[in-house]
Amino acid sequence: MQNEHQLQRGLSLPQATAINMIDMVGIGPFIIISGMVSLMAGPASLIAWVIGAFLAYMDGMVWAEMGAKWPEAGGSYVFLQKLFGGNAGRLMAFLFVWQTSIQAPLVVASGAIGFSQYFSYLIPLDPIQKKMVSGALVIVLVALLYRDIKSIGKISIVLSAITIGTMLWIIFSGAPKFNTSQVFDRSYWSFDCSKLFFAALGQASLKAVYSYLGYYNVCHLGGEIKNPSKNIPRAIFLSITGIAILYLGMQTVILGVVPWQQLAHSDFVISLFFETVYNHTVAQVATFLILCIALASLFAVILGYSRVPYAAALKGDFFPVFGKVHPRLKFPHVSLLALGGLAFIFSLLFRLGEVISAIVTMRILIQFVSQAVGVIRWHYTKPGDERPFKMPLFPIPAIISIIIWLYILTMSETIFIALALGIIVLGIIMFYVKESLVTSKSIQR
Repeated sequence: MQNEHQLQRGLSLPQATAINMIDMVGIGPFIIISGMVSLMAGPASLIAWVIGAFLAYMDGMVWAEMGAKWPEAGGSYVFLQKLFGGNAGRLMAFLFVWQTSIQAPLVVASGAIGFSQYFSYLIPLDPIQKKMVSGALVIVLVALLYRDIKSIGKISIVLSAITIGTMLWIIFSGAPKFNTSQVFDRSYWSFDCSKLFFAALGQASLKAVYSYLGYYNVCHLGGEIKNPSKNIPRAIFLSITGIAILYLGMQTVILGVVPWQQLAHSDFVISLFFETVYNHTVAQVATFLILCIALASLFAVILGYSRVPYAAALKGDFFPVFGKVHPRLKFPHVSLLALGGLAFIFSLLFRLGEVISAIVTMRILIQFVSQAVGVIRWHYTKPGDERPFKMPLFPIPAIISIIIWLYILTMSETIFIALALGIIVLGIIMFYVKESLVTSKSIQR
């Protein structure tokens, strides 16, 4: 019976790193550049990219400790239980699954909506047609993922090569026309340290963080990673390093080719960049590759999140049907189909800007801050526990992670903070309702 629910450890370090990297890139960095440049009035937007990378490294150390110690399917669902223990751990784990059931399909929907918007550069689309494209993309992704994990690993390598190759093309294409003064002119970096500046930096950093999210995806796939105690931390830091270099290089080159005033008002930043460097035909080819990157990212996102309800269902903390594994292909097909179905619905209902802000704000307290606090607590309450990976300079990285996450939260729009808190409160109520029902059934027996 146990074998029916068993996953395969079929992902190597290169495949795990590739899955992380394609998850991190997606359509995000290509659609938020204009907003970041507008907020920071030009090249100072690079500061937000640096903050995003720094936060990813600090928080990545938290994830690396947990992933190496508890390499199981479900990621944060498992970590929060282990870190807090008892009823508190069960509550935190439930809140994460509760939040994920809403947030994960929103993540997929954001990518699908962004895909349809960028697709309109190639073929003009009206609003209804854009919704049709975003919905169709979700269906295609679920079909691609409906296979065994070893095939998924091979597909991820191909998609990762397209992602990295396209970003390198962007960087090297801009070199001949790079205007140093557009990026490094002192006047562009003259800003006063007022509240207005830090508010703008907070908003820009939130957008940058959205583009870095995914460095932890390998933890959700912990039950399918080969040699996880070593490969999970390696995959996290390799992916963060590679993507940070690509993001900073890409943003710098684009700013050095296209005046930031034009970038701030463009819906198709990469297409505009290639039109400036080459011509409209080359810009169309580049746009097609950006769409391939968006597909690759969503491929990795759905793959990782589909393991969360599965892991919770196996332990009796979610609906049992989500614990089913495909009898031949050995992957959680019910969980995949359920999240894909919700993502399809959300992609038809929401707008992109709303989704991006809601995603990041919702996750800060339950997932990122709670895990960092939990890791610090774990070190002090159980100092003798074996830790296959121990963060350097403990607890400084975890504390820095908490501070930056809370800074980004306070700079979020009030409506999204209220939404995040509302979902947490409703989740707490649902947890105790579930507990009451379980207790009632036990008494009746």
